[in-house]
Amino acid sequence: MNHPVQSDKPEGDRLSRFPKHIREEWFGRVYVYACVALLIVTIFSIVWFIASRGLNPFISGGLNLSDLLFGRQWNPEGEPPLFGALPFLAGSTATSFIAAAIAAPFGFCAAVFMTQIAPKAGRSILQPAIELLAGIPSVVYGFVGLTVIVPFLRNNFTGQGFGILAGSLVLSIMILPTVTSISTDALGTLPAGLKEGSFALGATRWQTIYRLILPTTLPSLLTGIVLGISRAFGEALAVQMVIGNAPIIPKSLFESAATLTSIITLEMGNTVGGSLHNNVLWSLALILLIMTFLFVFIVRVLERRAKR
Repeated sequence: MNHPVQSDKPEGDRLSRFPKHIREEWFGRVYVYACVALLIVTIFSIVWFIASRGLNPFISGGLNLSDLLFGRQWNPEGEPPLFGALPFLAGSTATSFIAAAIAAPFGFCAAVFMTQIAPKAGRSILQPAIELLAGIPSVVYGFVGLTVIVPFLRNNFTGQGFGILAGSLVLSIMILPTVTSISTDALGTLPAGLKEGSFALGATRWQTIYRLILPTTLPSLLTGIVLGISRAFGEALAVQMVIGNAPIIPKSLFESAATLTSIITLEMGNTVGGSLHNNVLWSLALILLIMTFLFVFIVRVLERRAKR
């Protein structure tokens, strides 16, 4: 009577029958797909969590969308409570765009210096400084702004020093590494023959930079600006320390103001979960999320223009 042959390998070693490269490829595919699936689930979970809470005031009828977006008064404790987010939208927009306007020229000049004028010396000197700026915590930027920028503005201009200009200056330093790094990568990917052809036609270095290199890389440079604005729009702690946190629409750069992030961080811990005030703050967080998606969409459009 014939008996079945018993395998001398345990069940867990069945994969050893396959070649090593097949096992490695199978493991790599499973690992990559698992990471992608986890990333997708995490993103959708965050969006669903914020959207479900942020839309609750509008679904329950406790708040009107037009009152939130265009209202000028923020008084959650009033009778009736007022939730006008226009001052915060104006503060976030003003500080972000002014910071980008300040940081963009410095970032472009630093990138041009590192890639076109003094590539070796420029990278050895500026690159470590840019990396250092990128690694400094935001609370340090806020403390420097509170002890240096605010007193300087108070002593040399009108007002108390807190306001849009102080927040914009702090944010411009924070987004400078982003603008510089993306601009450096864009200028570094230009074909060498493009610049050499310009020199062969008799153009000077500055003519080549101004008339050829910058227009060619303009979509990528704009990408750096948009990413910088996105970073500034979502910054909370550093701006909160120097902007004054007044829920009003400022009439000048030296008046106190507030941003979406600052009002969320200041008031979220003082509200009761599920209350109208708490849900409205989640609505402001949803606005921030939508603005982030808008910035990402603009970046994608600019990247497609750069590829063309």
